[in-house]
Amino acid sequence: MLKYLDEYRDKDLAQNLVAQINYASKKSIRIMEVCGGHTMAIRKYGIQNLLPPTIKLLSGPGCPVCVTSRSFIDKAIAYSAMPDIIITTYGDLMRVPGTSSSLLKEKARGADVRIVVSTLDAVKIAKENPEKTVIFLGIGFETTTPPTAIAVLEASKIKLKNFLILSAHKLMPPAMAALIDEGTLIDAYIGPGHVSTIAGSKIYKPLVNQYDISVVISGFEPVDILQSIWMLVKQIESGIPSVEIQYSRAVSQEGNLKAQNLVNDVFEPCTAFWRGLGAIPKSGLKLKPEYNSFEAESLLPLEIAEKPEPKGCLCGQILKGQKIPTDCKLFGKTCTPEKPVGACMVSDEGTCAAYFKYNDY
Repeated sequence: MLKYLDEYRDKDLAQNLVAQINYASKKSIRIMEVCGGHTMAIRKYGIQNLLPPTIKLLSGPGCPVCVTSRSFIDKAIAYSAMPDIIITTYGDLMRVPGTSSSLLKEKARGADVRIVVSTLDAVKIAKENPEKTVIFLGIGFETTTPPTAIAVLEASKIKLKNFLILSAHKLMPPAMAALIDEGTLIDAYIGPGHVSTIAGSKIYKPLVNQYDISVVISGFEPVDILQSIWMLVKQIESGIPSVEIQYSRAVSQEGNLKAQNLVNDVFEPCTAFWRGLGAIPKSGLKLKPEYNSFEAESLLPLEIAEKPEPKGCLCGQILKGQKIPTDCKLFGKTCTPEKPVGACMVSDEGTCAAYFKYNDY
C-alpha cells in the first residue's frame, strides 16, 4: 500500500502504470477530470503526454470559482455598494470578474470586502459589528458546503440577526450528467477526490446506471492519477462500467455522514446557474425555509440577470470540455494570470491557468 508522499511520485511506479495503460488501451476514449486539483496535477506532471493516442483527457467544470456565475459576482458587488454591508469571502473569489468589475476592484474603491479563511470568521465579524449586516459568499461543491452549514447553525444558535448567506453552493453529479445530456462525448470520469471525501462514492452510481459511464475517484499525485486512468481503461475495455475508488486513503462509499447530515439539516436542492453550463435543475443548494432569516436574497432581493461572457472568451466551452485554452484567441495574449479576462484564468485551479502555468501550449 502506498503510504507516503514520495511513493505517490515514484518514477518506477509511474512508468509501470504508463506501460500497463499502453498495453491495455485498445479503444479510443475520452476521459474527463471534474476537479480543478486534478487539472493542475495532470498539467504539472505532464500526464497527458505519457498516455497513448487512444486516450484523450478533457478538463471539466471542477473549479468552484470558475463555475460561479457572473450574476453571482455582480450581485455580491451590488451588495457591497449598499450602506452598512460587509462582504466576507474566501480569497480566491476576489479577482473573479463580474460584468464590469470584481470584488477586489470594489474593495480598492472603498467597499468593505473582507477575506476570511473560515466561515466562523464571518460569524465573528457579524458579532463584532452589530450595526452592520455581514454577508458571507458561499461557493463551491460538496466539500465547502458543510462549513457554511456550520456557520448558519452557529448564527442561529447565538441568534445573530445581522449574518446572511449568499449561496452559490453546487452539487457535482447533476453537472456531470448535464454535460453528457448536452452531447459532450465522455466515456469516463476521473471522480473528484475532495467532493467524494465528503459525499462518498455512492453519489456517482446513478450516473453509471443511467449513462453506462465509468467513474474512478482519484487522489491528486501522479501515481494516483495514472492508476485511476489504468482502472478506467480496464473498465472500458471489459465493457463493465462501475464506480471504483482509487483514493481509498480518503474516500469511502458512504463518505462523511456527519458532514452530510449538517448540509441536509440546513440546505435543500435548487436550480443553479453554472458559468458556461447554464441553469441545471437540482444542482445547487439553498437554505431551507426555517433558515430563511439568513438568506441574503430573501432579505435583500436583487434582480440581476446573467450576462454573456466577455467577447472572445471561451470559458464556457472550456468548462464543458468542448474547447481547450489554446483554442481561445485571448489566451496568453490579452488574457493572462496577471490580467485575466475569464474565470478559467483567474482561479488557481482553472484550466487556462493550468495551461499557462505549465506552458502547455
